Amino acid sequence: MEDMKKTRELFPITKTKTFLNHAAQSPLPKPAADAIHKYVDEASNSDVTSTEWDDGGKPLFAKLVGATPEETAFVENTSTGLNIAANALNYPSGSKIVTTDLEYPSVVYPWLRKKLGVKICYVKNVNGKILLDDVEKAVDDKTVAVAVSHVEYSNGFRHNLRVLSEIVHEHGAYLIVDAIQSVGTMHVDVKRDDVDFMTTSCYKWLLGPIGAAYLYVKEDLIEKLEPPFVGWASVKQEAFNTADFWDIWHMELSKTASRFETGTPSRISYVGAKESMKILLDFGIENVRRRILKLTDYLIDALKSLKLEIQTPQEEQYRSGIVNFKIGKPQKVTEKLGNKGIIVSAISNGIRVSPHFYNTEEEIDKLTSAIKRCS
Repeated sequence: MEDMKKTRELFPITKTKTFLNHAAQSPLPKPAADAIHKYVDEASNSDVTSTEWDDGGKPLFAKLVGATPEETAFVENTSTGLNIAANALNYPSGSKIVTTDLEYPSVVYPWLRKKLGVKICYVKNVNGKILLDDVEKAVDDKTVAVAVSHVEYSNGFRHNLRVLSEIVHEHGAYLIVDAIQSVGTMHVDVKRDDVDFMTTSCYKWLLGPIGAAYLYVKEDLIEKLEPPFVGWASVKQEAFNTADFWDIWHMELSKTASRFETGTPSRISYVGAKESMKILLDFGIENVRRRILKLTDYLIDALKSLKLEIQTPQEEQYRSGIVNFKIGKPQKVTEKLGNKGIIVSAISNGIRVSPHFYNTEEEIDKLTSAIKRCS
């Protein structure tokens, strides 16, 4: 308990709010905010900005997803990463993309553009779950890619990426994953699961600021794909190792995932994201996962006692950090909870609760007691 007290001191919001909304946007932990303040101070008072920028946190993110830094690119946000993946692929006549009816818009919109000229096949959920048999029926040799969220934003359903990749690769297609609702909550391993592209922003479960995000591209694919946008950051950095003039007569793209970068990223955002990822890695990502599941188990039991309908699949293989339950007038209830300092979201005709590892059972009790009074 003493260790948890120290951990909670890293999150100033715990002094004034019961924050259970990490699937939306996380509050910044103190080390991240301090690093950003330091960067701002140096940028304001010196001609040299913070040395804490260094590698922009690529090695830390790579560790969290089982990749290498060379397979990692800076992107502005998850939507940008998904668009890069969509526009780097080739689409022969008759091509199709397979996705699901549970997806966040950014997972689907890149392929709805008429320019790509692809058909989109939506696998329908069954009681909030996407069944692997249904995915297998939808994927065929015309499929260029399957695009899904690792964890679905509305109800927390978690896909089995390993089995999905087997289905996808059997037909020569690519697996493209939006991991914004999973990375930072559980052990993710792009090598084990044979994922082709994975992207996530840092402002949700990674506890970072807006403006920092990463794109993973499988090493075998990097040099095979032409980036849809290019700039000075896309090329081999040897092109700049001259005191005379940058080479603007030739373009030799980087052999790493940085070929999918264009220019200077939001360094101030990555300075904060780096500190936030350190917190997660220091606590231990497996410890984070166990803590989140313990809290969500506790919440589910409490909701059952209140006889509220839970929209989140409860089987262990589908679980994540998100619990959604039905309630009358969810928007109004969410506003009432917010007035009491309890922060959750109204999503999919219910209330979505998303605690992180630093939350407590007492905070869950506070939420469920307030819900009981509201319903």
